[in-house]
Amino acid sequence: MDKKVLIFCTENNSRSIMAEAILNAYLNGVSAQSAGLKAGKKIHPFTKKVLESERIWNDTYHVKEFAEIFDIDFDMVVNVCDKAQKSYNVFAKDVKVIHIAYESLNGKNYAAFEKTLKLMKMELTPIVRLELGL
Repeated sequence: MDKKVLIFCTENNSRSIMAEAILNAYLNGVSAQSAGLKAGKKIHPFTKKVLESERIWNDTYHVKEFAEIFDIDFDMVVNVCDKAQKSYNVFAKDVKVIHIAYESLNGKNYAAFEKTLKLMKMELTPIVRLELGL
């Protein structure tokens, strides 16, 4: 059975969606979802574009409020932004939590999205693999 991983961020419109896609594409045995504390209205267009260029975009990816996934029993939660980490006490379940912050992409150009995607592939994937014992 796949390990369930929640990628948690503030708005759930760029970094967390990218991390969700990366883990789903590159880690066998993982089923990742993402959510935001105060989810935005839609996925940032550069997020979709960079994931399409990597061939890991999935039309099921969408912005989700934390309340939509609250009842799921995750094996791990990954905070990808500092603001979400400070607000994490809303998730009171006993679950392994790791924090790997990435710079906010609000107002950034496409190259910043490409850089963040590359960093996540190099950093996030092996850390999650190690922490889950995969």
